[in-house]
Amino acid sequence: MNLYVKNHTFWFELENLTRLFFPNEKISVFKEFESIDAPYVYSELGNNIKIGFCVGEYQKELTIEKAESNEENEMLASQLLYKLLCDFTGITQPWGMLTGVRPVKLFRKLSQKYGESKAKQILSEDYFVSDEKLRLAVTTEGYEKKILDLSRPESFSLYVGIPFCPSRCSYCSFVMASIEKAEKLIEPYVNLLCEEIKATAEVVSSLGLRLETVYFGGGTPTTLNANQLDKVLETVNNSFDMTTCREFTVEGGRPDTIDSERLFALKENKVDRISINPQTTNNSVLNVIGRKHTAEQFFDAFELARKCGFNNINTDLIAGLPTDTFDSFKASLDSIRALSPECITVHTLCMKRASTLTTNGAVLDKEGAEQARKMLEYNQNVLTFDGYIPYYMYRQSRMVGNLENVGWSKRGFESLYNVYVMDETHTILACGSGGVTKLRRANAETDYLERIFNFKYPYEYVNRFEELIQRKKQITEFYNKQYG
Repeated sequence: MNLYVKNHTFWFELENLTRLFFPNEKISVFKEFESIDAPYVYSELGNNIKIGFCVGEYQKELTIEKAESNEENEMLASQLLYKLLCDFTGITQPWGMLTGVRPVKLFRKLSQKYGESKAKQILSEDYFVSDEKLRLAVTTEGYEKKILDLSRPESFSLYVGIPFCPSRCSYCSFVMASIEKAEKLIEPYVNLLCEEIKATAEVVSSLGLRLETVYFGGGTPTTLNANQLDKVLETVNNSFDMTTCREFTVEGGRPDTIDSERLFALKENKVDRISINPQTTNNSVLNVIGRKHTAEQFFDAFELARKCGFNNINTDLIAGLPTDTFDSFKASLDSIRALSPECITVHTLCMKRASTLTTNGAVLDKEGAEQARKMLEYNQNVLTFDGYIPYYMYRQSRMVGNLENVGWSKRGFESLYNVYVMDETHTILACGSGGVTKLRRANAETDYLERIFNFKYPYEYVNRFEELIQRKKQITEFYNKQYG
């Protein structure tokens, strides 16, 4: 698909909007051109806004009088293009023409500026968000707000990355290393990670920052053995002032990495929230996506965690997995509901370009989108009936059905970290390879975050560790600038 741009600068939004309807195609943007080749989207800003669209025998053009501001013109052009794409494909997107990751945050901003009633009207009439998704956004925002109000100007959360997994799932695009390929790196990585945690804690102490939550992610943190886990967790507890910490989460993730020794290490180190994620309880689907564990291993791991005293467990499911059907997804969700976990996070499959799934030729199609929407509709109905609340939500590009990921929890068990990181409420300090520190100014009126990147790959992290530690000075410089 070709996108032609004339006399304006808002091509990026038009490109993203086109991708909603043509997710499997490369979109080439032309800002200088002498001729136009189909298939195309043509956009021009003159006395009027003109949007043209042509695929095969379908060719149509819409125009509207231009507005005074560039922001208004972008909105008008996007609305015209959305109408053309809906007309051609016969598809109405559930989130309308929203392409952003954080629809709840957009609703909150609009509500603060115009009031809740007007904000709803804008999302419905200007962005074409469906009534169902608008209600979900409004409900989620209400639960998020209670968590956001706990954060203070000096607050921060700590992220610790463990970039190892037993194997790579077919849908995964995270930077991680399988045990087979990276076993020799794990021990030196753990040792250096502990040093980075200590260095970060020294910076935090000197600046007087307040720790709100700790989150171990990955990869799969429980890929580490019990002694390695104990060492890293103990380093966190000994290095930071944990008296203000409201939540300590470790992503168990893969059930095949859960055993009593690891669970004991977590419990002894005051971890109060864990995730054990089946993604599906259909063994044939697990095999297709390369999970290399069984549904039975998940149920055993969950039971073991309960016996070890964990009373705040999250489980992840994914709607739209290859070969999964509505009935299979329903059976998976119902089997999870029977366990009564405190949190159930339901993702929609995201076709990341770097994933094995995508490189092997899987595509997004209308049939898969309709099935995923049916899955999420069932999920929302039954979890609401069970008393779960949607406490955070985000979206990604190239999601099946242009849908969303939602964290559902029993009341009082919402994950604070998930809300803070998704809303970009306060500073997130990251340790470990692939981590990105995000520094937020206290009481900032804008969403600007200053980022400090750790090295992506474990071998880089180990080989260039001193260089990474030097970057910690940027945290102090940021806060000194802010308060100095």
